[in-house]
Amino acid sequence: MRQVLQSLRDGSVTVSDVPAPRATHGTILIQTKTSLVSAGTERMMAEFGKASWIDKARQQPDKVRMVLDKARTDGVVATLETVQSRLDQLLAPGYCNVGHVLETGRGVDGFRRSDRVVCNGKHAEVVSVPKHLCARIPESVSDESASFVVLAAIGLQGIRLANPTIGECVVVTGLGLIGLLTVQMLRAHGCRVLGIDPDASRRALAAGYGAVVTAPGSDTDMLAAALEFSRGRGVDAVLITASTTSNAPVSQAAKMSRKRGRIVLVGVAGLELSRADFYEKELSFQVSCSYGPGRYDPTYETEGQDYPVGFVRWTEQRNFEAVLDLMASGQVDASKLTSHRFGIERAPEAYELLTSGESSLGILLEYPTAAAEHEHDGLIKRRTVQLAPFATATQAKGIVAFLGAGNYAHKVLAPAFKGAHATLKTIVSAGGVSAVSVGRKHGFSEAGTDASAALADSAVDTIVIATRHDTHAQQVRRAMAAGKHVFCEKPLCLTLEELAEIQDVAAEHPGQLLMVGFNRRFAPHVVRMHALLGKVSAPKAFVLTVNAGAIPLNHWTQDRSVGGGRVIGEVCHFIDLLRHLAGAAIVSADAVALGRNDGAPKADDELTINLKFADGSIGTIHYLANGHKGFPKERVEVFCAGRILQLDNYRRLRGWGWGSAASMRLWRQDKGQQQCAKAFVDAVRSGGKAPIPLDQIFEVSRVAIEIAESVAG
Repeated sequence: MRQVLQSLRDGSVTVSDVPAPRATHGTILIQTKTSLVSAGTERMMAEFGKASWIDKARQQPDKVRMVLDKARTDGVVATLETVQSRLDQLLAPGYCNVGHVLETGRGVDGFRRSDRVVCNGKHAEVVSVPKHLCARIPESVSDESASFVVLAAIGLQGIRLANPTIGECVVVTGLGLIGLLTVQMLRAHGCRVLGIDPDASRRALAAGYGAVVTAPGSDTDMLAAALEFSRGRGVDAVLITASTTSNAPVSQAAKMSRKRGRIVLVGVAGLELSRADFYEKELSFQVSCSYGPGRYDPTYETEGQDYPVGFVRWTEQRNFEAVLDLMASGQVDASKLTSHRFGIERAPEAYELLTSGESSLGILLEYPTAAAEHEHDGLIKRRTVQLAPFATATQAKGIVAFLGAGNYAHKVLAPAFKGAHATLKTIVSAGGVSAVSVGRKHGFSEAGTDASAALADSAVDTIVIATRHDTHAQQVRRAMAAGKHVFCEKPLCLTLEELAEIQDVAAEHPGQLLMVGFNRRFAPHVVRMHALLGKVSAPKAFVLTVNAGAIPLNHWTQDRSVGGGRVIGEVCHFIDLLRHLAGAAIVSADAVALGRNDGAPKADDELTINLKFADGSIGTIHYLANGHKGFPKERVEVFCAGRILQLDNYRRLRGWGWGSAASMRLWRQDKGQQQCAKAFVDAVRSGGKAPIPLDQIFEVSRVAIEIAESVAG
């Protein structure tokens, strides 16, 4: 299928062949008829992409600080590679989509095949959208009008926050698409509206919708216009729907407001506020968030858990429905808002228009409509696209399919397997865009959205699993049952029950390799340490300090059912590292988590773990998310037989009592990812032993799960 993609590096827009997505649990598969290009958000992203490196940095000073911090801790080369990787990513723009339902996933009710719907889907022939981001379109509302619903919902949420009453005087600053739609909804609400915009044609449209209009001017002019409009009382509310870096809209809004007036920022404006402007009038100021309650809440959007209507009357989906009702009744008219139409194949021209400075308003992309049932089915079955020819592999083994095309697969795993000379055949992602992006960059033959097809491919003998953690156990079992070797990025699984099931499958397939990406043991410095420690029979004491960095509690990695928490998801790395350096089994493990005295929820990322090994060695892991990001992330110290080893952030190894053999320094950080992949691919090709013994993988996974469970409460 065709989809619009945008380069973050240079802002260029292409229409690419992308595998069709699937209707997963809680989602609806929709064939697009038309989609609206957002003159605000999408123009901003296009202009950001076209900006120079210096201008990009000026626009995102917080990101510059992050880059500088990373350079100090990880080195300049590793930091530059991370920045380049981020810029290489392709964006999938669009969030105003109209089409008809092709399929519904499990857990979806209220929608049927062939329903016409509006959704926040991308600019693509087929989109998969969570059910709460869709609404059915009444028969009397055209596809073209419905394409403005999502933008109108943004304005409607601003109105709900302003809470106007019949007869109130409301100012709308900025008469773009959202502003013009907001004017109409305020008029339908019984409000008198003053519209402000420098563009005469937009003011004329607003006047046609019943607003009094004026061009922006000096503070004196704006105050005079507002006083006249409000009969000398000051306006009741101001909705700012403009997009500007200027502080003037907010400042003028305060000056034209009556005492205890309300100001709501729906668009973008400078926020250097004058306390005096707000203090004397006791003004309320609020920033509106997108389409309404539920936006950016994964429980609502992704998991499909609705808010009870008795407690949250207007969610984002209900706002969509309210706008559609206003359109059906004729109170909101979008028929005059379209200025340009382009076929999907001409999308680059639409974006050139968007950033050209030429006058435009609603820019629509139109899609061909499949007329027959078999065409519908053919469209949704196009779940694999060819990226490069796949000839008979020069190597008889090591033909790889990736499940997952996220950031780690893009930055680390794909380059590592490519460097190990594996044959990269297929890469799969849920939406398809990341699979195409990563696949093209690293030389995969095809990209897809169907993991089952990759598992069934007889040409593939190896599966790399780089998906979200809650999918790992099932994918490992399915891949091994399909006769494939498996490289699973950590963690192997999230529960002891899943671990037992994997052990059973592995026992049934002894000829297949199963490896977890415990790469630290393959790092050059660790290889040197392991060799030195292997010559010492005395027990060792390990101290491993991890300055983990904070991750928000609502991030998926912190969700025990999805990411497993940070002990299972990341600390397993360090348990494996000490298990490897000790060269002995873990006989006991306990942990104590840092307490909280502020009443905030606890996560499992501020704790100390104590390990005891069969040879008498001990290990302590301090895994802490409450440190400073400028401090190096990882340090390993080993005390044994009157000697000490110290490894700092996989760049510098120092030794005391070892002579020159313990000294080792690299210009760039090396955590062993490439060597880990190479060892696995070499074992697949040679038919040799697994690089990490399977019993150690199971042992480390079990210990990590038990520790996570012990601190969960």
